[in-house]
Amino acid sequence: MARRCVKTGKQTATGHNRSHSLRATNRKYKPNIQKKRVYDPATGEYKTIKVAASYLRTLAKRAQAGKRV
Repeated sequence: MARRCVKTGKQTATGHNRSHSLRATNRKYKPNIQKKRVYDPATGEYKTIKVAASYLRTLAKRAQAGKRV
């Protein structure tokens, strides 16, 4: 399965490592993906979703406000 956040769409990005001599070598920037168990009030059950760590604050804020996750 792809390393992608189901909510924000963040995925692996590419770029370059730069040495002191400015030689460019390829590298990957991987998003910080976590598995999170979330309660869905519409269905009344828990779902496991893969989200970026940066989205977890938003997720907590939405859950506190009673909005659907």
